[in-house]
Amino acid sequence: MSWPALYAQLVGANRHSTSLGKIWLSVLFLFRVMVLMVAAETVWGDEQSDFVCNTLQPGCENVCYDQFFPMSHIRLWCLQLVFVAAPTLLVSMYVAYRNQGDRKKLLTGFLSSKNQEEELEALKRRRLPITGPLWWTYLFSVAAKLLFEVGFMYALYVVYDGFRMPRLVQCDQWPCPNLVDCFISRPTEKTIFTVFMATTSSICMVLNGAELAYLVTKAIASFSREAIVQKNLPLSCGRDNWGTATPPPSCHQPVYPSVHLNKEILRNAILSSVVFKYLLHYTNNSTRTC
Repeated sequence: MSWPALYAQLVGANRHSTSLGKIWLSVLFLFRVMVLMVAAETVWGDEQSDFVCNTLQPGCENVCYDQFFPMSHIRLWCLQLVFVAAPTLLVSMYVAYRNQGDRKKLLTGFLSSKNQEEELEALKRRRLPITGPLWWTYLFSVAAKLLFEVGFMYALYVVYDGFRMPRLVQCDQWPCPNLVDCFISRPTEKTIFTVFMATTSSICMVLNGAELAYLVTKAIASFSREAIVQKNLPLSCGRDNWGTATPPPSCHQPVYPSVHLNKEILRNAILSSVVFKYLLHYTNNSTRTC
């Protein structure tokens, strides 16, 4: 498997993700992919060859090994990483689709060649806000990652009966002549790596859950702000009163009660000032006449 190619694809989509998504990608590749490539594959390299049983019956060791290790830890973790990273590619595909549509609009526009080149370069470097369809795509990808993490953690616990690697297992499968004792190589080291991978997977699940909560909370807050703005619009800005597709100019900005209050105070102050000046002028004229 080409992990650098997968990393390059995920980094492209990571430019449009949240801060929690960037932390998740760092944990994924630094503490899971790198450990899997550098150390874990070496530890599990002798898994079947050093699985020794106290019998000389042909085929007994292979049957016992298949009973206790229906799937290698390395292959299960590789499959888990592929499934966990795959939903992020949905975001990358959507961003590429948006960029392609905007690129066609730029090429069919009336800009000069120099302006087109500048706009295309800016299009490649831009960061899309997580709103609208991108929000739904991103939310689905995070939820899918969380479900895959939970599913593979449950599978790891059920298939291997926990995260602890036993030193001795007993097997009575055919063609073993009787109850056979089998010994696993490096059980303590394999237990440490299994617990480490399970811990990093749990950290990724916590990050996915936090990111999911952040996206939902941000969407609710944005919806609440828009509802407040719509509530404070004047009644003449109702959709039925527009008469056209474009609202009146006065409807582009919400009218808050505090604005009306400040205008009223200013009007009263100006009126009081005018009245005071008139009375002062009248008093001066009366004094001169006397």
